[in-house]
This record gives sequence, structure tokens and C-alpha cells, in this order.
Amino acid sequence: MANFSKSNVPQFSMDVYQNEYLPEGGREVNAIVTVTATGGGTIGSAVAAPHLYAPGEGPSAAVAIMVDCSGSMDYPPTKMRNARDATSAAIDTLRDGVHFAVIGGTHVAKEVYPGGGRLAVADATTREQAKQALRKLSAGGGTAIGTWLRLADRLLSSADVAIRHGILLTDGRNEHESAEDLKASLDSCAGRFTCDARGVGTDWEVKEVTGIASALLGTADIVADPAGLAADFTQMMETAMGKEVADVALRLWTPVGTTIKFVKQVAPTVEELTDRRTEAGPRAGDYPTGSWGDESRDYHVCVEVPPANIGQEMLAARVSLVIPQPGGTSRSSEAESGGGTAQNLGAQGLVRAVWTDDMVASTSINPQVAHYTGQAELAQVIQQGLDLRKSGDIDGATAKLGRAVQLASASGNADTAKLLAKVVDVVDAATGTVRLKAKVEEADEMTLETRSTKTVRVKK
Repeated sequence: MANFSKSNVPQFSMDVYQNEYLPEGGREVNAIVTVTATGGGTIGSAVAAPHLYAPGEGPSAAVAIMVDCSGSMDYPPTKMRNARDATSAAIDTLRDGVHFAVIGGTHVAKEVYPGGGRLAVADATTREQAKQALRKLSAGGGTAIGTWLRLADRLLSSADVAIRHGILLTDGRNEHESAEDLKASLDSCAGRFTCDARGVGTDWEVKEVTGIASALLGTADIVADPAGLAADFTQMMETAMGKEVADVALRLWTPVGTTIKFVKQVAPTVEELTDRRTEAGPRAGDYPTGSWGDESRDYHVCVEVPPANIGQEMLAARVSLVIPQPGGTSRSSEAESGGGTAQNLGAQGLVRAVWTDDMVASTSINPQVAHYTGQAELAQVIQQGLDLRKSGDIDGATAKLGRAVQLASASGNADTAKLLAKVVDVVDAATGTVRLKAKVEEADEMTLETRSTKTVRVKK
């Protein structure tokens, strides 16, 4: 195994924000855990195989670009041309040495480049060959996204690389396979590669595209105007090329009698992780976070502790950052740190509980916890409001979207506030008094729904 210096890896740090004080008999402990990775870039990694790459070359990576080639991509004809141009721009952004493939997606998945069940290695020659192959792409056929994902998985898994990533573009609904088939494909691919998903135009299903990105720990967005695809694909690929460490997990250890109520990412987007736990030894579990570059993310951890008397205190949870190793077994001597065999990334945080009779201390809500509780509610009421609007419940939709306006205003989430203002007329943002607009552009409604989980950090 190569022996790289610790200075060659992205350095992870962790901060915990909470009010640890509980009243007598209090049981619920909330904390915001901020994880930050810095100092990466195109430098080597010291994490264990198969995540190794040589110093100075950047992390080894493989990328599969899945392009919708169904019949609807011909309406208007510029859509297919924009998709080809966008894929070409993404290919130009590939770093030398990155393994890649292009997949054409209809009701079946076809290898556009390089073919033969393999990946190409990016250099000037293969980039040009890939762009030549793209020119032959034409629209025709149906849409079965699960087949695209399974082909991407087969191709990506053929490379011994640190980072495996997909980019998926669709313009329509997944009409040629069942929802169960798509879910089975997502379950099969989860944890094997990450994937960003984009919907182009307005004829696709928001919950399908956001569901794909959520299951595969990627991003989702709308590109309402196909002319914007090239810039979006370039940015997505640049971000993918900036990832340095894959398969990172948030590991939570809790003492006897303590249960985890939920774990969710709350910045830069809201992402529920509670049900994705995998056991990692006695009283420890891992929650997947995907791939990391130089970035910072926030997580909300809520645990329930046994009731205790005034003056008592306890460690409610220990949080660490790890890369679980396949086939690893738990060792009882490691129970307190988690037990499961893993590459520890060195960042750790403690969540505490202290019982007090000081009412001011025990009833105070930590500003970070309060802020992100509001951001999670904001995402939820937008989804509920839009669903009620679609079902014709005007009063219910007005109430939910009014609450969303109030939350967006109070938290300083200006981007979401602007998107809401295209769906409702705001009478008073502070009180959440709104009227539903009589006519709403479909692209505006879809943009609000797609971006509803985007959050902002606490105002300084």
C-alpha cells in the first residue's frame, strides 16, 4: 500500500452546536453538526484502497453521462442539439486520466462511447472521439431510466477508481418501466456511485428526478431552457472533478438506553438520512454522505436519552467521520468508537446532555438548531403546498405556501422567497399572508418544487 503523507489528504473538521441543558426528566437532545473538508484539490489521498491515487494526479475517477434520447427530445429539435452540446462541454471538462462513458437512454440503454462494455480514459484523442460519437445521437423511443442507471453501474464498476459519478439528463416521465422497477434500480446502485440528475424543459416529473438524485446522493435541478444545458453540465462536471474522497459516512455511537430519533443533512440541502443507517458495531451506525471535495455541510442529529435527575450529565452521542471498509467486521474492543472496520478521517464531535433546574438554560433553543428546524419545515410546507395546489385545495395550499413565505423571509432564504413570489402574491411576508396566483408558469412551479430543499446557513 502506498504511504502518502497526511498533508496530502483533504482535512476534515467537525463542530457541534447545541444547547446541552435539559429540564428534569427531559429526554430530547438536538445538535447541528458542521463538517468541513479543506485543503484537497488535485492532490493525493491517504485513505485506504480502493481509494488510493498517486500524489499530484488528483483522485482517480470514473464518470458516466446518461443522455435522454427518447422521441420527445426532438420537440423542439433544438433540445437534442443542446443536449449534445452540453455533453460535449462536460467531456471537455474531464481531467486527463479520468475514465468515462456516454450512454444514450431510451426504453433501453445504449453505449454511445466508447462501447464494448468498457470505459475510455480521457485525453485529447478520446475527448474528440466522444464528441464525434455524440453527433450521431438522434431522438426516438421511450424512457426507462432504470436501464440507464444499471448500465452506468456496470460500466463504472469496471474501473478501479476512488470516485464513481453519474450525470443524468431527462426531458420526460419514466413511462416505459414501473415505479417499482426504477426503485429497484436505485436500490441496486445506491452506494456504488453518486449521480446528479437534471430535468430539461417542463414535461418531466419532479419527484422522479429529485428521487434519483436523493437516492444516489447527488444534486437535482431544472434546466427550463435547453440553451442553459451547456453551462449547467460544465458546472456539474467541474464539481465532480473536485471530489477527492468517496463513500464518506457519518458514524454515530450512542450509549445504552439512548436512541437516535433522526439524522438529516440540513445544508446545503435537506436530505433525510435516518433510514439509510447501516450497523457499524455495538450501538454504532453509519449514515452515508457520498463524495467530498472542498466544502462544508451541516447535519441535524436528534437523540433521545434516558431521563435523569438535576445535576446529572452524560455523553448523548459521539459523532465521527469514516470510510467504511467492505467486508470489515466489528471488534468489541472498539465498541465505543463505533466498532466497524473503517478508515477514520480524524474529525469527531460530542453531543452532551446536562440536566438543570435553570429554566432559562433548559428552555433556550440553540440558534443553529432553531434555524435548521425552520429550513426543514420550509422544504416540507413548499412540497405540501404545491401538492395541495395541484389537487385543487386552494385554502390548504394558501396556508402552506403562506407559511413557506414566512419561514423564507425570517431565515433570509432570498432565493426561495423569489421562487415563491412567482407562485403566490405576497401580501405580508412577516405574517405569511399570501394569495395564490391565478396563472403560474409551469417552469416556475417546477423550479420551486425542485429547489425546495435548498437551504441557507444561519445569518451572522
